[in-house]
Amino acid sequence: MWTEYINATSIAQVTQILAEKGAAARLIAGGTDLMLELERGLRPGVETVVDISRIPGLDRIYRDEDGVIHLGALVTHNHCAASKLLREQAYPLVRAAWEVGAPQIRNRGTVAGNLITASPANDTITPLMALDATVTVQSVRGTRHIKLRDFYTGVRKTVLQPDEMLVEISFKGLTVNQKSTFIKVALRRAQAISVVNLAIVLTMHGNTIEQAAITLGAVAPTIIHADEAEAYLAGKELTDEVIAHAAELARDAGRPIDDLRASADYRREMIRVFTRRGLQALREGQEKAGMPEHPVTLMGNPPRKSVEVPGGVFTTGSTIHTRINGREYAFASGFEKSLLRLLREEAGLIGTKEGCAEGECGACTVFLDGMAVMACMVPAPRADGAEIVTVEGLALPTDATAGSSEMQLHPVQEAFIQDGAVQCGYCTPGFLMSAAKLLEERPMPTRDEIEQAITGNLCRCTGYYKIVQAIEDAAKLAAR
Repeated sequence: MWTEYINATSIAQVTQILAEKGAAARLIAGGTDLMLELERGLRPGVETVVDISRIPGLDRIYRDEDGVIHLGALVTHNHCAASKLLREQAYPLVRAAWEVGAPQIRNRGTVAGNLITASPANDTITPLMALDATVTVQSVRGTRHIKLRDFYTGVRKTVLQPDEMLVEISFKGLTVNQKSTFIKVALRRAQAISVVNLAIVLTMHGNTIEQAAITLGAVAPTIIHADEAEAYLAGKELTDEVIAHAAELARDAGRPIDDLRASADYRREMIRVFTRRGLQALREGQEKAGMPEHPVTLMGNPPRKSVEVPGGVFTTGSTIHTRINGREYAFASGFEKSLLRLLREEAGLIGTKEGCAEGECGACTVFLDGMAVMACMVPAPRADGAEIVTVEGLALPTDATAGSSEMQLHPVQEAFIQDGAVQCGYCTPGFLMSAAKLLEERPMPTRDEIEQAITGNLCRCTGYYKIVQAIEDAAKLAAR
């Protein structure tokens, strides 16, 4: 998929590489979009991949003294979903981030990457547009600050130049007199792209709206504002009549198309329905209904900080040094593969399964530096200097204090056997890994938390009842 892979250590190094290589180089952080594009040959001419995922300091979320919130280029969707600051001052972004993919995808996928991919159906663009966000891009030529509304020129098109790196996203945090929400509909509850999404931000004076922002996704070539609805709401109170008319104006702003996911007519009607629902929820204080206060992330407990490793350039014949299931490995081949194929073909660890190879099924779930991820979405050179756990490493020593070499099954493995949660078994390694990380994060999870944890794992055999039961029983076994 690439002829050269560089683990970068600084923004300066990245911008220098981009200046030298231009369009022949691509940056990778989470890789949840780029890995698929490279696998499918959708990025012809890309020779060098520059991994920015371990550059220090780029995963920060903070608020400055002027009330401006800053997200570094490596802030992931789960960082947003778990952020108390964002929940209080940027709720639409938190809700949108939580509804992206599944925990394993949210642990890798970055908000910056979501913006750069520039699909009108990408979830985080819509709330950030409503929040009037700015992106900061950097190159050897200097720094540019671009309003997000000016960043897009069409479907999957932005003003970002080949030698530029998006280094930060910023926006004014919401204040106590502002209300906000985000709503999405997709073809299933999780792991599905938006058919339509919508964000609303209202600035209030008592019960009167001073200013409104309504942004719409997946209904035009780019994310758009419902300008007439926004103007109509100014100076109004949220009566049933006002809400109904604003919803009709928002519907008329859309320019949707027919595609495999929905018809244009359906999308247009859902704009109206979502605008009405969103405004009603804001009026009634129900905008956060359905959003867990502490979302499951599968990031570990506590989440592990990024491990700084020396940068490196990988080409044919380079050696990847990594640690898998507590054992040191050195791979002289496989640098051009995904982590999934490195594990199966170079390491011979075939417990991790390839189901879809596109981050949909979760059969390849492993722990990378303490977090659950989809191994098919991770480049093999990212393993250099990393700590990896596969299903083969899930078993526990019978007596860790004595350094015993004898192992016993993990409680989730015991419970899956006990409850008959295994049928064909192909998906089982992924379920076991997600369940084990959940119990690390939530030792006694609720049924809702269990369901959150396994949204990224698909089983073609069962109705999931025995799987959920096994995870509940595993928590009891672990507590003994």
